[in-house]
Amino acid sequence: MQQGKVGKQSISFGEGVGIKATVTVVGPMEAAGPLGQYFDHVLPDTRYGENCWEGTESKMLKEAFQTVINNALVPLEDVDLLVTSDLLDQLTASNYAVREIPINHLGVYSACAGFVEGVIVAGMALTGGFAKNAVVAVSSHHDAAERQYRFPTELGVQRPLWAQWTVTGAGAAFLEFPARDSLRVVRATIGRVVDYGVRDAYNMGSAMAPAAADTIQAHLRDFDLTADYYDLILTGDLGHVGLTVLRELLTRRGISIGRGLDDCGVMIYDRERQDVHSGGSGLGCAAAVFNSYIVKQFRQGRWKKVLLVATGALHSPVRVKQSESIPAIAHAIGVEVIGG
Repeated sequence: MQQGKVGKQSISFGEGVGIKATVTVVGPMEAAGPLGQYFDHVLPDTRYGENCWEGTESKMLKEAFQTVINNALVPLEDVDLLVTSDLLDQLTASNYAVREIPINHLGVYSACAGFVEGVIVAGMALTGGFAKNAVVAVSSHHDAAERQYRFPTELGVQRPLWAQWTVTGAGAAFLEFPARDSLRVVRATIGRVVDYGVRDAYNMGSAMAPAAADTIQAHLRDFDLTADYYDLILTGDLGHVGLTVLRELLTRRGISIGRGLDDCGVMIYDRERQDVHSGGSGLGCAAAVFNSYIVKQFRQGRWKKVLLVATGALHSPVRVKQSESIPAIAHAIGVEVIGG
């Protein structure tokens, strides 16, 4: 397919943007989950030698970036672009992580959809001829996010059963164009802000599910595809509650996916053994699962085509306290093995 705009919301990257290398860094809680064996580096604790959680998150993101360019065998001076994202005000984790790295940097924000947004931005830069390679690196930290968006962890506020657990993790992907690797990002769909009136800051899955449904429908419409084109449609962090809501919304829209639908927030933890309630969330959720388990399954030949739909709750703690509802967004990338 020729590269460029497709339909109303989508983009074709032609022969595809190559995924040359990926790296994940996670905390102890994530390593104790079902996917623990797939992560590249596990922190010994949630502080990682820093005196605050925000510092830990920056350290994780910086480590993910440095490791992925090393794995790609590309020196720092040859990296054209770094796109980062995190959940903190002023992109604190990102900016403090890269302040001593001499590199062209774009910080983007769409809450937990930031990894896919970053890949889309990098993909447009690469296929548009504005860069030859790019790194997308994102992060989240459970305790830093709780302090900003809800209540400080030391306050001991009881979480409702529909709440999710913000992933402590960072993920990075090294992208290049023209692609030399068979694993490629071939298409993307940019989401729209959707608000179904959810006001509960703990009920992120229900707030984000409508955005995921909207983007999945737009992606299939713009590329004239059916859901079974993909081996797997994977949402970013809806959790168990949000995934149930998404299935219902897709059914109402006439989209049947069946077993080919899953969620990174459901996969990353074992809620029978771990006290995570509805599952995982956070920017590190989709980034950690995709850049470890999903990529490794691609390499082993289990899947040929996966649609990653990262979901983000765009809520402001100030506006939530003013009884405002929580808008959400979802961005999607189609990842395929081409000629491999």
